[in-house]
Amino acid sequence: MSHDVEHDTRRGLRSLLGVSPAARVRAARAAFTDRDWQVAYRRRLLLTDTVAVAVAVLVAYFMRWEQFLSDPVRSNVHVPYVVLSVLIGVAWSVSLVATRTRDPRVLGSGATEYHRVFDASWRLFAVLAVLAFLLRFQEARGYLAFAFPIGLGGVLLGRYAWRQWLHRQRAHGLARSAVLAIGHREQAQRLIRDLNGRSESGYRVVGVCVPSGRIEEGETVSGIPVLGSLRDAGEVAARVDADIVAVSGSDAITADVVRRLGWELEPYGVDLMLTAELADVAGPRITITPAESVALLHVDAPRFTGPRFVVKTATDWFGAALITLVLLPVLVVVALAVRLTSRGPVFYRQERVGRNGRVFPMFKFRSMRTGADREIAALVQQNDGAGPLFKMRDDPRVTRVGKVLRRYSLDELPQLLNVLRGDMSLVGPRPPLQSEVQKYEMKVRRRLLVKPGLTGLWQVGGRSDLSWEESVRLDVYYVENWTLFGDFLILARTARAVFGGHGAY
Repeated sequence: MSHDVEHDTRRGLRSLLGVSPAARVRAARAAFTDRDWQVAYRRRLLLTDTVAVAVAVLVAYFMRWEQFLSDPVRSNVHVPYVVLSVLIGVAWSVSLVATRTRDPRVLGSGATEYHRVFDASWRLFAVLAVLAFLLRFQEARGYLAFAFPIGLGGVLLGRYAWRQWLHRQRAHGLARSAVLAIGHREQAQRLIRDLNGRSESGYRVVGVCVPSGRIEEGETVSGIPVLGSLRDAGEVAARVDADIVAVSGSDAITADVVRRLGWELEPYGVDLMLTAELADVAGPRITITPAESVALLHVDAPRFTGPRFVVKTATDWFGAALITLVLLPVLVVVALAVRLTSRGPVFYRQERVGRNGRVFPMFKFRSMRTGADREIAALVQQNDGAGPLFKMRDDPRVTRVGKVLRRYSLDELPQLLNVLRGDMSLVGPRPPLQSEVQKYEMKVRRRLLVKPGLTGLWQVGGRSDLSWEESVRLDVYYVENWTLFGDFLILARTARAVFGGHGAY
């Protein structure tokens, strides 16, 4: 639908404010359906999801499991492959719908969308695996071996591609939901900074309503106009074509006020969103428990031991071993390049601080001339690093080959040995020097509660271009909110960051 038609529809909605409630509801629902840009985007996701599932099922259909068995296993249940393929394809598609993988609230940003796709897929195939084991259902094994990894990878790849397209649309001001912020000016200012400052969030604050107090004519908050008070919120939301009303807590915004506001917004198809100012707390740590008259928001305390960390350790080791085998030719070529182009050893060994302050030797390919550590004192005035970090964009100590290695993070590859030794993880905070740790404040020391990583949010979030405060925030956020699936996403984003070379020096 064109922007002109969309605006005409919204103007028609506003002109009905004086007619009967029933007519107003019908017009509002029609306008809301027509103006919803998310419908077209969800259709695109449906198309690529269906293609990925169909391709995966077809591959499994032609790659029969018995082709790989010298002695076929007797089966208690036999289902024709065509029927089984159709059933699995339909069940997979239904599972993606049932787990709300195309919910507009999770599309475009954050890891929740990918989490739901993964959950929908592995749960379906877990049921299939149990049935195959209990019923000696031989035909199902080929789908477990081929359809699951191919289909899951295809669906995730399609979601990622569409998300990049959506980010480009949002960067041009399209496909974003208009938000009316309700709250004190300071709260509205924070919301405007967070939402309007990041186009990929998919939201833009278009107006502000304050709970109480005098409103100056032409008053703005961070450039966004103050359009009324709390009692005007419903009318203002319709007037500015808001898709969402975001309410920040204050003493004037009681449960009864929020309830009545929801009733006012319902006829116009405007969503109500309550903002919880929980800085750097991810979704998996939050649980909402309904009580008699309130909703209790539980925030789990971070935990740094237990089965999850055992699984992470095992995943790190097997992942590092697999990556080392795959990249072995690259490691050999880089080692030869370092050895043949400058004097000195191939590897550079440096003491770093790991989990709980334990010092360990970290390995890298040498990218500087020998004795570079002793030259820091003479170069300290040219430091481009943030906080206690010492970094130089044009470091004279770096060799010609070293510049290439640093740009694409190839000098970091020997840290795979540290992962295999148990000193590091594949994903985690940046491994600090002892001199840096000595300058840490208390909140920064939380980085030491988990093993440092070969890559992490720092690596994919901007690397050396980040400020010290932002680097710390990303590392502490990871420490307190990490998930295994989140680690996989960071590893995938690392490949993009490495090839781009941004922020590496």
